[in-house]
Amino acid sequence: MSTTNNKISLSGYSFPAEWEKHAATWLSWPHKEESWPERIDLIYPAYAQFIKELSFHEKVCINVKDEEMKNFALAHIKKVEANLENVHFYLHPTNDAWCRDHGPAFLINKFEDGPQKIILDWGFNAWGGKYPPFDLDDAIPTLIGNALNIPVIYPGIIMEGGSVDFNGAGTVLTSKSCLLNKNRNPQLSQTQIEQYLKKYYGVEQVLWVDDGIVGDDTDGHIDDTVRFVNDHTVIAVLEDNKEDENYEILQKNLEQLKEMRLINGYPLKIVTIPMPDPVYCDGQRLPASYANFYIANNVVIVPTYRCEKDTIALEIIQSQFPDRKVIGIDSTDIIWGLGSFHCLSQQEPAIIEA
Repeated sequence: MSTTNNKISLSGYSFPAEWEKHAATWLSWPHKEESWPERIDLIYPAYAQFIKELSFHEKVCINVKDEEMKNFALAHIKKVEANLENVHFYLHPTNDAWCRDHGPAFLINKFEDGPQKIILDWGFNAWGGKYPPFDLDDAIPTLIGNALNIPVIYPGIIMEGGSVDFNGAGTVLTSKSCLLNKNRNPQLSQTQIEQYLKKYYGVEQVLWVDDGIVGDDTDGHIDDTVRFVNDHTVIAVLEDNKEDENYEILQKNLEQLKEMRLINGYPLKIVTIPMPDPVYCDGQRLPASYANFYIANNVVIVPTYRCEKDTIALEIIQSQFPDRKVIGIDSTDIIWGLGSFHCLSQQEPAIIEA
């Protein structure tokens, strides 16, 4: 059963970088038609392809409502010839598919006594109460903790996995537009939020950019703009077109990144990639970004958008992951739901034996 936050000391626990060894990837099977109005059937081929690519390198754990949804999912997964031995289903009903934000944040204990792995169950309110109901999503981390017999810690504030990115060496990147938004934790100041991040994620330093890209209904998640690729390097997206509404936002973020210093006093190494051509649905600008890639064991899955910049972005990302194969999967239909592969997934780190 889960354990409340007054039972376990957090000393020695931290949130590993995404490129560290995974035990599994967690997903929540997409089923909410309102997230992809009149289009949800179009997303399953690319979503299943995502599962396939993961399944040959790590376990894929999928939250489903019931046996009917499991069988529906399995049919799509079989169609792409995934490695079914690595695909596991859990009867955990959800409101929506965005497991990065409602899923568990796994911490690893590398140094101290106590459980080797614990789960943070942050509060989840569907990005500031935008998409009720969200009660089922909010319960997912505890359900997974119970299923895996892993202790669960309750920090007591709203936090989403897509709002933070980690270098595995004591630093977390985030955005003011999201974490300081009054629709999340209006009672907390920036300093207080930093204290929560440091205490519960086991980091020493919080670095802030101002804003996220246009069309991002999360109020500016960092996983659409800036991502660590090693402990001192970030990939940052830039818009080339000065007339585009993302141009100034991303230039400002770049200037802020250039001023940042890591714990050791060194500046960030910044690698830039272009934004894709704008993607619209019914006149709405969608948050299409190559930064929403997912780093798995041996592979990096990158969303692509049927434009010439896809090849450029894939080549740049591949240059940063010489020991992993970078795979592009068409996300043009998936992005209609206002997120892509990183938003849909949450990694479970492996316990590394000393």
